[in-house]
Amino acid sequence: MSASHRRPVPLSKAYRLLNHGPTVLVSAAHDGQRNIMAAAWAMPLDFEPPKIAVVLDKSTWTRQLLEASGTFVLNVPCAAQADIVQTVGSTSGLELSQDQGRDKFETYDLQTFTGESVEAPMLEGCVAWLECRLLPEPNNHQQYDLFLAEVIAAQADERVFSEGRWHFEGQDALRTLHHVAGGHFLTIGEPVDGKSLQP
Repeated sequence: MSASHRRPVPLSKAYRLLNHGPTVLVSAAHDGQRNIMAAAWAMPLDFEPPKIAVVLDKSTWTRQLLEASGTFVLNVPCAAQADIVQTVGSTSGLELSQDQGRDKFETYDLQTFTGESVEAPMLEGCVAWLECRLLPEPNNHQQYDLFLAEVIAAQADERVFSEGRWHFEGQDALRTLHHVAGGHFLTIGEPVDGKSLQP
C-alpha cells in the first residue's frame, strides 16, 4: 500500500480499529533488534486516553523486545496478507537471528515504514496501525501474559477506514483477518445495521 492511502486516525476513534476483533501483528524493537508476531487476542479497553490489551506468550521474542523498549505497534493485516500472518505467527524471530543472523523482516522481505512515536517497525500493506506505550503491570504480564498499553498514535488505510468507521465494500483483498485456529482465518463480512425495537 502506498503511503498516500495512510491517514491519521483521531485517538478518540482508535478503539474502532480493533473493536471488530481482527487478528493483529505485534511488532517491537529494542537496541537494534526487531521482531514481529501474530496475536489473535487483542482488544480495545478504553476511549480517552485509548488503551488496548494483547496477550503475548512468555516464549516470544517480540515480548522480550516490547518489555525492554516499553513500546510496540499493533499492525492490522488484511486478507491479502494471510500468508504473511501465518508465517510470522509460526516462526521464531529469535531462532532466525541466532541461526542466520537475519530477522523476519529480512527473511520474508517484509517492507516497513517508520511511525510517529515509537521505534517499532510498521508493516506496509496493513490496513491500520496503532503505536502503543506499555502500561507496566508486572503481575498481569507474569501471571496472565496480558499486556496493557496506551495508544499514542494511529493510522489507517483511507480506502477501508475513514470518518471513524470501516467500509470494506468492493475491497475484498483489504478485509481484516479473524483467526479461527490452525492457520485458518475468516475475513470480515458485510455490514448490518441494527435498529432499536419499539416497545
